Amino acid sequence: MILVTGATGGLGHQTIDSLLTTIPAAEIAALVRDTSKATGLVERGVNVRQGDYFDYSSLVQAFRGIDKVLLVSAVAFTDRVRQHRNVIDAAKEAGVKHLFYTGIQRSTNFVLQEVTESDLATEAYLKASGLFYTILRNGYYFEGLGYLIGSEVPDTAIRFPAGEGRIAFIKRTELAIVTAALLTSEGHDNQEYTLTGSEAYSFHDIARELSALAGRPIAYKSSELAPYIAQKVAAGFPEGVANFLAQWGAAAKHGMLAGTHDTVERLLGRRPTSLREYLKTTYFPGT
Repeated sequence: MILVTGATGGLGHQTIDSLLTTIPAAEIAALVRDTSKATGLVERGVNVRQGDYFDYSSLVQAFRGIDKVLLVSAVAFTDRVRQHRNVIDAAKEAGVKHLFYTGIQRSTNFVLQEVTESDLATEAYLKASGLFYTILRNGYYFEGLGYLIGSEVPDTAIRFPAGEGRIAFIKRTELAIVTAALLTSEGHDNQEYTLTGSEAYSFHDIARELSALAGRPIAYKSSELAPYIAQKVAAGFPEGVANFLAQWGAAAKHGMLAGTHDTVERLLGRRPTSLREYLKTTYFPGT
């Protein structure tokens, strides 16, 4: 049986959706903190189990009878390392054989605040655990682009602190399909995969595509970190969140998110969604 953590979150829920297209619901379990939010999964026949990354005993109980666990990494601004270690230790105690971990793409050694150090610590802990492991380093979601540049088409310019950096964006739904494919196939023991789109795009590319779709010029102007943070705070974001968004720009500028890999394309059997396709459907629906 395969258990997916974070099953009411975006990636976890979409991975279960993908699993349900290939294996029986009776072979899928879902870990959730609040079972009242998982009634839809119960109705589809998924075995919903209550557990919390901070509650070790609940994890051990939830992992009984499970062969593979997908550990969807904890959110930023929490004690990610402690939570991940709890999951790994509980999986081992419960007799789980194989644990998959979702981290963030690292094409360079740039340290992204709130993410990189905990990813490195988790990967090292998992490798030393004695469990079979598969490490999935996920590219930046297309769906997160709206947080970086806004959810509306800019009037005249995109301002973001990425310099000339590129990002190999990937749709979360496509990432979920590939994750499900890896969970349900063999040959991934003690392997590491970086899951990205097939092309990396600069913010100049984003501005150019938005210009073509909008029929008016939209420029990209690389910002310094401080003005960008101030802009986000003025738009209503808490300062910590604004700083975190700015750090993704710094990561892009340093090449952390630029590497492209063929695993997603190979497992999808097609090229993943392109920048133009994503921008058209998201910013210009119905056109």
